[in-house]
Amino acid sequence: MAATPLDLPAFAPGSVWLVGAGPGDPGLLTLLAAHALAEADAVVYDALVDPRILALAGPRARLTFAGKRGGKPSPRQPDISAKLVRLARQGKRVLRLKGGDPFVFGRGGEEALALVAAGVPFRVVPGVTAGIGGLAYAGIPATHRAVNAAVTLVTGHNTEGDVPDGLDWTALARGAPVLVLYMALKHLADIAARLLAGGRGSDEPVAVIAHATTPRQQVVETTLGTCVADVARAGIEPPAVIVVGGVVRLRAGLDWQGAAAGRTLEPDPLGLRTRATG
Repeated sequence: MAATPLDLPAFAPGSVWLVGAGPGDPGLLTLLAAHALAEADAVVYDALVDPRILALAGPRARLTFAGKRGGKPSPRQPDISAKLVRLARQGKRVLRLKGGDPFVFGRGGEEALALVAAGVPFRVVPGVTAGIGGLAYAGIPATHRAVNAAVTLVTGHNTEGDVPDGLDWTALARGAPVLVLYMALKHLADIAARLLAGGRGSDEPVAVIAHATTPRQQVVETTLGTCVADVARAGIEPPAVIVVGGVVRLRAGLDWQGAAAGRTLEPDPLGLRTRATG
């Protein structure tokens, strides 16, 4: 039987698609994202979008950089939103291409609200967020039924670039079995201290994944008590995602990239078989 072609939605002139490009690996693009790249007249893209993804844009597309990097000169968010509106009003098919997922710490909600206020039609195309895809590429599941029944996604800085004071760090330390921290590397010492003060153990497993899903991926396995020194020693630089919790121990058995490079995997890293039979 012949394959049925996908009935992908039309990318209408004068509209904006807010598209997640995933955490880095171009293979993690969705079909809708690839479709949007091929059809767009204008692509406004973030700093962490892989050049191989941009290369998928159609020949008529005009590419505009609008990336934000901590501590470096960056476009203002209101200016980015205004540009999206302006391009749409020119009758262009506007693709706002964002790393990860546009609605997970990507300020896509702000841009979407700006489009609504301007009366510009839009579509949201979800992407693989680094807090899920980055962990998977490091061999760490975000959930495992023997470890956690919840996972909490937390941003490591607010709009001013500081540790969010509006968060109840004690409640997070006590109530969230697994924490996935975005954009937290700069404030790792402060965040670790808050979690320790909130009751988290110094031996709590921690993994720091830099440049997740890309050829530059680097993973440091450590603990909450030693993570600051270990990360400094390893020379880890952003972008990075940090996971705190028992799921980190599963990497010993699930590091599929390490296995491909010859690393021996542990079939029972949590000792579940021993516990069941002991």
